[in-house]
Amino acid sequence: MWSERLKSILRGPRSSAGARPQANHGTRPRVGSKSGEREVFHTRPSRGLEQFFGSFRDQGGLSILDLGGACQENVNFITNLGHKFYSEDFLRILQETFADDNAAQSNPHHIDRFLQQCLDYPDEQFDGVLAWDVLEYMDPPLLLATVDRLTRILKPKGYLLAFFQSVDRQEAVTYHTFRIQDLRTLQVGQYGVRAPSQQFNNRSLEKLFQKFESVKFFLTRERLREVIVRR
Repeated sequence: MWSERLKSILRGPRSSAGARPQANHGTRPRVGSKSGEREVFHTRPSRGLEQFFGSFRDQGGLSILDLGGACQENVNFITNLGHKFYSEDFLRILQETFADDNAAQSNPHHIDRFLQQCLDYPDEQFDGVLAWDVLEYMDPPLLLATVDRLTRILKPKGYLLAFFQSVDRQEAVTYHTFRIQDLRTLQVGQYGVRAPSQQFNNRSLEKLFQKFESVKFFLTRERLREVIVRR
């Protein structure tokens, strides 16, 4: 299921404001469901998103990295604010690097290769990173290395927005897609389930982001914990 889900994610190179990434039209099949079923979207407010873009109010020309791939709604929204848009198809690269070999996520060679492919940017390049829920898919060694790299490529006082499941001891969690509708509203897609790599709570997330200046949490009706951190 994991392999099929990732192969169906939007493919494409990293993008900037001048690029023309392929649009995401929400036609990906559900993971672990019957063939022909489609991703289901609903719209909801997001306090994390509101705080993320609120921190950049009245600023232009900032550099924003989206780890969810080049969704056309997100490209349009961010570039219309006057910012530079970059994207990484993070989960596709994760699958191509590790496939279903969880042990490889503890191998320093594989970790370095993964970070060179998807987060090979100069230190302090970005004002903000939209990580969405991609950090949930990694085992601890790879996750720690990835957060360390994200810390380095963020500018001082830069912000990162990430989502984590808020219910402990789940046997399965839902995949999500996030499309920005406005400064405080997201369109959230749900398509299939997976076994969690690890469990997260407020304490473990504070430890994960301990190199950041501040960590703030918001709970949502999808049982997601929105986390916004400032470097």
